Amino acid sequence: MLQPIVRCFQEFSARFWDHTFWLPQGTTWADFENRPDFAQTHQLSIPVICALIALLGRVLLQCFVFQPLGRWIGLKDRLPRPQHHEGLEAVYQASKPKKMPSTSTLSELVGWSETDILQWFLERAKYDKPTRMDKFCESAWKSLVYVSLYGYGSYVLWDKPWFWNILECWHQYPHHSISNGIWMYYMAEMTYYWSLLISQFFDIKRSDFWEMFVHHIATILLLSLSWVCNFVRIGTLVMWVHDLSDVFLESAKMFRYAGREAIAHFCFYCFALSWMITRLGLLPTWILYSVVIEYVQILPIFGAHQVFSALLSCLLVLHLFWAYYIFKVAYLAFFNPDGVIEKDLRSDTESGDDEDSDSP
Repeated sequence: MLQPIVRCFQEFSARFWDHTFWLPQGTTWADFENRPDFAQTHQLSIPVICALIALLGRVLLQCFVFQPLGRWIGLKDRLPRPQHHEGLEAVYQASKPKKMPSTSTLSELVGWSETDILQWFLERAKYDKPTRMDKFCESAWKSLVYVSLYGYGSYVLWDKPWFWNILECWHQYPHHSISNGIWMYYMAEMTYYWSLLISQFFDIKRSDFWEMFVHHIATILLLSLSWVCNFVRIGTLVMWVHDLSDVFLESAKMFRYAGREAIAHFCFYCFALSWMITRLGLLPTWILYSVVIEYVQILPIFGAHQVFSALLSCLLVLHLFWAYYIFKVAYLAFFNPDGVIEKDLRSDTESGDDEDSDSP
């Protein structure tokens, strides 16, 4: 009974891993067998496992580092929960988001005044909102990771020939060995993006949830595809270009939640500038140009190369979409007489800012 299923799976696997799609002409999977210094497909499972470990590390850092730091600078853990009322709690859980039930009907049922009921619902909704402490801890974690990734990436790429001459990504391709430093850099990046994809469903919900979801999927596919095809050299450049602006973004958010508006303001302008230079400048004119134009002058096109180019283009479209909101915020902040960035429109929560009592 299982033989037909096994046979179908084997046929599908053979078709899916057809070397004529994944590798350039004249290259087969046999060229990479028993080569520990080359990228191996089975290693793609390592970042998934490491992502779960990274999430555990995040929880520990939040409990023992970020939250104590937040309390030290004056942030609150959580607003007090309003008086428990089983009937009102059931109505609150059943009601749609931002849809207030009829207070007159509830007043007759529970014996409270309409004013008290309205106040209870407002306090209950505020209790569910993420606090500044929640946002501070999330941004502190991301800031720490991006600083580490960008610093380590700069360190391992500094002496690599393709960092200074991008054409080295294609010379003698796909016979490119991978050093231990590059292997660690790739695994760390894929681990982090897998952790982002997982944690997105229980992190603070943001207005660009699905755009970020598509971004994480495209990034994971891009990194995985580049690993399978040994596009590792160009892949390291893609990662390095992307990480810099996120260092400034998460730092700006972290300082804003901490009430350090002047530093947040400075970091945000560094973020907008770095976004323009890296994601709107280097990505299309340096990396995408080399992948689409310079590559075909050296090597023949094959299926995986076309998919890689399409995924890079998808990322560029997302960057252009976000650029509108980023520069809108930068413009408003520059002409704001108080010099305060009101909201980060790229990643603000759908439910608005947190409680007024936590505002700096």
